Amino acid sequence: MIMPLIRFLLTLFLAFAPLAAMPLPGHAQTTAAAEQPDYDAWERAAASTEALIEGGRASTSLLTARRGDLVEWRARFLAEDARNDERIATIQSQIDALGAAPAEGETEPETIASRRTALNEALRAAQAPSLQANEAFNRANGLVSEIDAIVAERQTQELLELEPTPANPVNWARALAALADLAGEQRVETNARLQDPEVRAEIVDNAPVILGLLLIGIALILRGRPLVARIGDRFLDADHRRGRVALGFLVSLGQFLLPLIGCVLLVGAIDVSGFLTEDGQMLADATLGLILSTYAALWLAGRLFPKHEERAALFEAGLLLRGPVRRTMVFIGVFTGLANVMEVVAALDIVPPDARGVLVLPVYVGLAWMYWRFASLMQRIRGEASDGEVSSFSLGVVNILGRTLSLVAVVGPILSLIGYLNAAEALMVPTAITLFALGVLQVLQAVVRDLYAVIFRATPEAASEALLPVLVNFLLFLVAAPLVALAWGVRAERLGELYARVIEGFTVGDTRITPGVVLAVILVFAAGLLATRLLQGALKSTVLPRTKLDVGARNAVTAGVGYVGIALACVIAVTSAGIDLTALGFVVGALSVGIGFGLQNVVSNFVSGIILLIERPISEGDWIEVAGNMGIVKDISVRSTTIETFDKTDVIVPNADFISGTVTNWTRGNTVGRVMLTVGVAYGTDTRRVADILMEVAKSHDDVVTFPEPGVDFMGFGADSLDFRVRVILRDINLFGNVRTELNHRIAEALAREGIEIPFAQRDIWLRNPEALSQPQPQPVPVKDVEE
Repeated sequence: MIMPLIRFLLTLFLAFAPLAAMPLPGHAQTTAAAEQPDYDAWERAAASTEALIEGGRASTSLLTARRGDLVEWRARFLAEDARNDERIATIQSQIDALGAAPAEGETEPETIASRRTALNEALRAAQAPSLQANEAFNRANGLVSEIDAIVAERQTQELLELEPTPANPVNWARALAALADLAGEQRVETNARLQDPEVRAEIVDNAPVILGLLLIGIALILRGRPLVARIGDRFLDADHRRGRVALGFLVSLGQFLLPLIGCVLLVGAIDVSGFLTEDGQMLADATLGLILSTYAALWLAGRLFPKHEERAALFEAGLLLRGPVRRTMVFIGVFTGLANVMEVVAALDIVPPDARGVLVLPVYVGLAWMYWRFASLMQRIRGEASDGEVSSFSLGVVNILGRTLSLVAVVGPILSLIGYLNAAEALMVPTAITLFALGVLQVLQAVVRDLYAVIFRATPEAASEALLPVLVNFLLFLVAAPLVALAWGVRAERLGELYARVIEGFTVGDTRITPGVVLAVILVFAAGLLATRLLQGALKSTVLPRTKLDVGARNAVTAGVGYVGIALACVIAVTSAGIDLTALGFVVGALSVGIGFGLQNVVSNFVSGIILLIERPISEGDWIEVAGNMGIVKDISVRSTTIETFDKTDVIVPNADFISGTVTNWTRGNTVGRVMLTVGVAYGTDTRRVADILMEVAKSHDDVVTFPEPGVDFMGFGADSLDFRVRVILRDINLFGNVRTELNHRIAEALAREGIEIPFAQRDIWLRNPEALSQPQPQPVPVKDVEE
């Protein structure tokens, strides 16, 4: 499993290495492509490539080499396309400064007309290299696409190639005979090389090196893994602390790397000896790949499903299921390595083509059985984890993975049995590599979270909830995606083409948007946003407190500076990256129609928030009542206002309610406010005496102002009482509840001392025929149940 990955890494590096020096658009003046491309040489290269494509007989290797040349030409043209951008912009600004050209039938001064003509000619001359480069770029791009289509078609034909089926018993005999011939040939050739004096002399000369490599390799294979395991146990058995997971991961790598290095040293010792034939060297490399895939599977299985119960396993798997899952993963690694060995054996000249299917079919059947078993075990783990703390997303991934492996386990052997061996290989082996990549990413997630906790001194729970580890894991996924794509047969050239497309960007109007431009916009906007926040902090903490503005005005100024700063940061970021805002005008105009209909409430609240910040009818700390909600204003933002009620709950009120509705501000300007109480006394009471008592009680409270003095109103004759109203003015309306309660207590006490009754509602009931109550009532007749 590792050897294919190593080959993919090398292929990816070789594919992207030529693109590393590709110039970014807009910076051609500082790149190596400072000279104008040789268009005569390009014409010959393009014509030759078109002839190869039309002929249809060129080999894939030749087409791939020619494609590499086209990619280099395309990079030059892309740089040339942006060579005179600054010069063109300067000339265009000069033309714009002259004003609009005269309409038909009108004239302009001769000086301006001649200058306009000269500038237009200069503009056409400056644009000529860009136009020529753009045309050549499109031609090169088209040729690259044609070559990619041809190679992709050939890959498809190769996958669908039907070879002799391994179900034919005749092929079994041929395969066994080929293996016997291969073993005999290797034995004879190896003995012959050992009898060669030159080979024997080389072995004697290199004996110390060979012996050293053998001893070190055997020691690393036999003792490396147990040694690292003991060191790892010390970390894993230590007290829980930040960094424990990351350190355990680093130590566990030794369990994989030390035996791996030992195997490489053994193969190196055999290679140094020089007695292996060319076919023997290929078989030795394939065997090394088998060993590496086995060790990689052992390491990954131990990390995902550890033996110790106290260590967390993937998807919270129980201890009983961990052992079978580990063994299944190891067998997947073994069968993947064996598939590579059988393919190498089948590619040798001594093995006939009919024997390939017989050699690889048993391996694919075993690999399919391990896929099926792994899918079943994952479904069992999913069933156990459904009641735990595992996220629904993870459970969904397990479900999809299980179904996919089950399908591969069925389709792969069937393809091999029919004779579609290339298709079977393209399905079975990449599946194992994908499983390995997903497992490594899963292991790295815990490591990244632990490193985050170490760097930022956070708890494991806080690290699990943080955003930065998620972003890092997403970047790791993006890094692994090209490797998985290569495993599934995507050519490195196609990945390089995708990279080139991203670097090339896209055009909006006359502006080319590239990753460099996007990065510049982000950096400039971040700098502007940081400067805005610093200015807001300085105003809020240093400048505004020394002015005569109240708290609400200070917040309004600070918020206004923030909005203006963000708007300026956006404009500066876009213009500094060379993006012409007029090119986006049509897009913004089209979007504004949809925004106007879809975001009416948002825009209404936004405008209302600006009005509140400017007019300031309410301020933070005011006691207000709006839309049936009463409380203290805690925060005023552009979209909404937060009110803290007397129940200590926060109510979010849209700003539009303050502009279109009725708002009561109890403390606007000052805290003076009025409280009114209602009192009812029994009929027959001296009303003037009651008024005097209520006035004395109102004046006696310390929080009631003397001017204007309290007032007592005789409201009228109620259904059950004589109604009075007491009006008092408080120094601080925030004491409304306490003052009202205390005045009610004092009124009740004063009226009780004077013997004045506070009545309650009374009703007289008259019976029209009271004699009916004395007559006996008829008894109900019992009803018996009737059975049908």
